[in-house]
Amino acid sequence: MSYFARALFASTVALATPAMADPVEDFYRGKTLNFVVSSSPGGGYDALTRAVARYLGRHIPGNPSVIVRNMPGAGGIIATSYIAHVAPRDGLTIAGVQNNTPFEPLFGTKEADYDATKLTWLGTPSVETGLLITWGASRVKNLDDARRFEFTAGTSGANSAPSFYARLLNELLGLKIKTVNGFPGQNEAYLAMERGEIDSFGVTFWSSLTSTKPDWIRDKKINILVQYGPQKEPALGATPYGPDLLKNTEDKLLFEAAYAPLAAGRPFVAPPDLPPDRAAALRAAMLATFGDPEFLAEAKKQRLDINKPTAGEALQADIARVYGMPASVAERLQKIAQDY
Repeated sequence: MSYFARALFASTVALATPAMADPVEDFYRGKTLNFVVSSSPGGGYDALTRAVARYLGRHIPGNPSVIVRNMPGAGGIIATSYIAHVAPRDGLTIAGVQNNTPFEPLFGTKEADYDATKLTWLGTPSVETGLLITWGASRVKNLDDARRFEFTAGTSGANSAPSFYARLLNELLGLKIKTVNGFPGQNEAYLAMERGEIDSFGVTFWSSLTSTKPDWIRDKKINILVQYGPQKEPALGATPYGPDLLKNTEDKLLFEAAYAPLAAGRPFVAPPDLPPDRAAALRAAMLATFGDPEFLAEAKKQRLDINKPTAGEALQADIARVYGMPASVAERLQKIAQDY
């Protein structure tokens, strides 16, 4: 067969064979993705969600447009419940939610009327490291002091995260934290620390401390007693890591369950029962966005901490593992969460 004949045959075959259609691309082309954020405008979750939204569409086949709308309330539970029960299960609605929401049912929160293990978790750009700190002038400068002397920690309320972690550290590490409720937020508690009115705040996150109070670290204005979370923070050097201080297996599991929200970081989620190919596409797009150089540049400019991007499949498995812990661990967790 001559060269011309071969070329003519190849072109004829190509014309006769239709291009393989991509059903995901066909579905998303010309569509709009609804991106819910579970907090009010202006906060950290809102800023992160809107930054992700600006780049996510370019990584989804078909390049849909993306719009963001706020759905605040109940610490993210309202938006998560919406995703679980109301949002269409077609891959056109996703949400950015607070990291407590995957575990509120495990904590025994009645308003959390969803099964977190059945939602479609899309990934998180970061993890958190929890800290217990005291003001430099406090007589409590290390864990030994914290076991010997009672000291005060400001919180917003008895059922807030700072109160919960204070109770947890008292139980697991034998500390003597006395919570002082009524502070509107972290900034007011920090001001009270500087004035010497309280010793500590119930829980401080490393990412927040480095972005809002870098001088506290640089000038050694505080004592960092212990760190905890899914991994040790390298910048904290020899600061004790809470899980390493425990010998009892169930205590270790309890600590892991309690800091699971820190491992979830700033999670993104979609409804349950999505078409598998669309769920896979959304997860891949989310992870690609976390690595997008333009997104990372914007995140750095806005001081949005992108420290450990985690794929949706891994986040899904982490949540399932926590829910699979022994019933005795869940019972202890609920007691600490509700013991106020």
